[in-house]
Amino acid sequence: MSLVSREELKARLDRGDPITLVEILPPPDYRAGHLPGAIYIPPVQVRELAAKRLPDPHAEIILYCAHPG
Repeated sequence: MSLVSREELKARLDRGDPITLVEILPPPDYRAGHLPGAIYIPPVQVRELAAKRLPDPHAEIILYCAHPG
């Protein structure tokens, strides 16, 4: 596992790299706004729901859980 900077993530999204974005912020934050195409999994249900919600278990997955405050 490694960290991805915002700049690197933006560049990868702009290039169309094959990644799966998963947002694990609390529900109000997801409803307030999220990255296009992000899959939402509530933070307390990641283990339970990941296998059901992630389209390709072999794809690179990028989780994000914080935003600039």
